[in-house]
Amino acid sequence: MAEVTTEQLAQLMMGVARSQLAVIDSIENSKAGFKFTHARPTLETASRIRSNHAETLADFPSRLLLQMLGRNSPDLDRVTRDLKTLLSGHAPVAGDPAADSLDMTQN
Repeated sequence: MAEVTTEQLAQLMMGVARSQLAVIDSIENSKAGFKFTHARPTLETASRIRSNHAETLADFPSRLLLQMLGRNSPDLDRVTRDLKTLLSGHAPVAGDPAADSLDMTQN
């Protein structure tokens, strides 16, 4: 069995997030306001973005999709870097400028 690299996993996660975004956009086209009234609050709850817990691998897909909902979607290098950090078991240090993560509460 082939070994999956972190970059391949990042590409896969970004592809899944893009397909989820397409579903959200199609619902938004048929029901205006769905994206920010229903989808975004549910994703914020799922990602535990407002809690004081460290970012975990379980929260990462929701955080990635939230980032995709914004104007600037994350690039592959950033997602790969964040995944490597999460898979290593070392949470990024808050306030560290080198720790450029998907945590949108730090801006």
